[in-house]
Amino acid sequence: MNEWTPICQLDDIPVLGARRVSRTQGLDVALFRNDQDEVFALLDRCPHKGGPLSQGMVFGTSVACPLHNWTIGLCTGHAAAPDEGSTPSFSIKLDNGQVFLKTTELASHAIDQTRPVAGPARRTLSPLPLGEG
Repeated sequence: MNEWTPICQLDDIPVLGARRVSRTQGLDVALFRNDQDEVFALLDRCPHKGGPLSQGMVFGTSVACPLHNWTIGLCTGHAAAPDEGSTPSFSIKLDNGQVFLKTTELASHAIDQTRPVAGPARRTLSPLPLGEG
């Protein structure tokens, strides 16, 4: 088995953006590219409420979660203080413009992580009588 799995070309990841990588098990992996053409890989799940980090804003070596603006370090997956928590990071290799992820990590790393499930609103409001409200 190959140690590294080819994923995409560097140019397939937008500058200051992300690309999601689906896995057969577990949540997607998000690939991030900053303005220095550095590439990072994190589980596509914020440690706070499970927001999709791939939809966040990339700045420097961090990404802001799109749900609550937590700052997550792209190198480590750790939330910036005063927030606490982390999301798993993945090993990445960039070779001649090709992006690779470690094969064993894709198959086994953080496959037990899930995204929170939001349920329907349980509270019902009585309608106001006509002319009120």
